[in-house]
Amino acid sequence: MTQFLGTHTNRLDAKGRVSIPAPFRAALRLEGGGSVPLVLRPSHKHACVEGWPDSVFQSLAKPLDALDMFSEAHDDLAAALYADAWPMEADKEGRIVLPEALVAHANLSDAVVFMGLGRTFQIWEPAAAERRRAEARERARARQLTLPGGAA
Repeated sequence: MTQFLGTHTNRLDAKGRVSIPAPFRAALRLEGGGSVPLVLRPSHKHACVEGWPDSVFQSLAKPLDALDMFSEAHDDLAAALYADAWPMEADKEGRIVLPEALVAHANLSDAVVFMGLGRTFQIWEPAAAERRRAEARERARARQLTLPGGAA
């Protein structure tokens, strides 16, 4: 299973290109060569860009399809998930081009932070990434969050 771990800072060039961090590229590498296609989308919870391996993104369809197709909940979630999603493949140097809409959504400039979230990752403006990590740690501590069943 693909695992995106750690926090990595890279440069965003004037053309919107950024190198995917080497550990993330390794997680996206297919056996036998090539790489897993990505889906990038603006987070509907945070001012960041979400990166999803295509297979993980496709897994969202089943729970979405469980909602009444004509309900507002379905329409809202479908629009939030799919309307601004960008299919993407890295070039042979491991770079992707971030669409301007995603750069603007996350307030990105010359430096960007890739944050691993296990099955997915996020791309943040550096100061916002640090605030997010600090807030997540504090909320987890305050709520005494743990994983069900503990560590195996």
